[in-house]
Amino acid sequence: MTNHFTSYGRRLMIGAAFRSLIYLMTLSLLGLCASTVNAAPSALLIDNNFDQLEQFQMSYFVDKSGDMPISQVQNQRFTDSSNSINLGAEAKTTWAKIALKNTSDTPITLYLHNSYAYYNRAIELNEVVNGQVTRTRLLDMDIKDTQESMYQGTAVFDITLAPQQVTTLYLKNLAYIYQVFSLELYSQDASKRVLINQNNDITLIVGMILALIIYNFFLFLSSRLKEHLFYACYLVSGGFWIALSYGLFASFFDVFGSITLKWNIALGTMPICLLIFMINIFETRTKYPTEHKALLTVIAILATNSIYGLFDIIKALEYASTLAFIVLSISLCVTISMFVRKHPLALLFLIGHSLFITFSVLAVLFYQGRIGFSYISSHGVGIGILLESLVLSLIIANRIRALETLKASQAELQLLASTDPLTKLLNRRSFALEANQLLRQDKQIRHPLSLAILDIDFFKNINDTYGHGLGDRVIVRVADVLRQQCRHQDIVARYGGEEFVILMPNTSIEKAHVLAERIRKVLENATIHVDQQQLVNFTLSVGIAEVDPTTADLQAAIEQADKALYKAKNNGRNQSQLFVG
Repeated sequence: MTNHFTSYGRRLMIGAAFRSLIYLMTLSLLGLCASTVNAAPSALLIDNNFDQLEQFQMSYFVDKSGDMPISQVQNQRFTDSSNSINLGAEAKTTWAKIALKNTSDTPITLYLHNSYAYYNRAIELNEVVNGQVTRTRLLDMDIKDTQESMYQGTAVFDITLAPQQVTTLYLKNLAYIYQVFSLELYSQDASKRVLINQNNDITLIVGMILALIIYNFFLFLSSRLKEHLFYACYLVSGGFWIALSYGLFASFFDVFGSITLKWNIALGTMPICLLIFMINIFETRTKYPTEHKALLTVIAILATNSIYGLFDIIKALEYASTLAFIVLSISLCVTISMFVRKHPLALLFLIGHSLFITFSVLAVLFYQGRIGFSYISSHGVGIGILLESLVLSLIIANRIRALETLKASQAELQLLASTDPLTKLLNRRSFALEANQLLRQDKQIRHPLSLAILDIDFFKNINDTYGHGLGDRVIVRVADVLRQQCRHQDIVARYGGEEFVILMPNTSIEKAHVLAERIRKVLENATIHVDQQQLVNFTLSVGIAEVDPTTADLQAAIEQADKALYKAKNNGRNQSQLFVG
């Protein structure tokens, strides 16, 4: 029995020892994991040859309370990351931690850039050496006295590293909505170069959009087509948003802080203008009522959110991501519907809008912290606006070309309706319209007007002998001579089969007789080739009358000229006769 209890006790002792060993190993493993998580990235080594560091490892900590002091922040667990961070809307107060070691024997001054500083509400930089804060600087975007570190929208902090010493930077970023920042380290010369060349890409984008704005405003002023105005308004709001969101206003005008936050209310105008542009070019109000109601509903939602933003801009902007999804979804569905219905502009719009949607989705995911930091994701909306603007400009060009084609067709139809198809002179109806208009003008100023009727002699014999083809050639020859001999102010028309009429403003009957005789003599010497051996000559008879300036009665003048023509025919043809009342 004693041996039994002794054996049992021994087993208990061994089991307890084994459990203690497992427990100690577990604690060691957990401690190792914790130390790994808490371990900050290695200190960045800086020497006298330092020029720039634009990509490096650092760590960050999200302060949920929003007011944790630096002494407490130093003891928190930091998460390793790159030097560019986007953490979404749940990390409004974030600390970045960077350890720097001067490996040289002389002090080194370098410059920390925060190129997204204009996007933040405030920035606080603490320099810590051996656990003690040696220098603190506060940059508040709404307090002018603290803004000495702001240069063209970028926060620039000078940092002097003592020889052979480690300095740890704790940078506190307070965001309005989305936490986005990017930190870079530069020497003095490199810092100047970067500040000079920054925002060149955004300036180029805004410049291109500005050129399209000016062009479309001029198009609207010349054509009065609403689509140019709506497209220009879309470009204005899009260009404004790009300049505001990507630091161009901050760079050129030192505008940042709560002022620019309030200006974000203009964000809603961009999709509203785009939707109105869609309504106009697709003519949804008259042709597609379902799509029209959908677009109007989205416009109403956007307008409501913009009005709400006047009272709570931060909340309105937080809703912007959800609204963006609604706008993009409905506008895409309407565009696809137009494409299925074979609308001629739907394909181009679908291409442009798909580009905008693709890059905008990347931007939304970026600001929400769901995808990593890259140029395309951080500048997605701007790239999308530019690409869509360029494609929409093709739609505008297509519409201009279509309208020009339509106008040309209408002009051609009008020309066909007003001219004689054989001679291209005015026909009888158009002559009456233009002549009466001229007579109404001249009746007021009492200028003399004369009218001549010209008839080809023995034209029926020409047709019967040589055929209608040669007869048409004779008529064309007469028309050509009339165009050559008459003045630009004279109204010339083919009045009937072989009859022509000329109304001569500011011309007495005697001067009209001179012109008629010149024309008659030119045609008297004209010949038409029947074939290589045979020629045909022909002549004209002309009757001339003066229009009564007191009545300006065109029909009376035509009847008088016709009587003079009858007299010329009876007197042997190939002559001009004046009407004598």
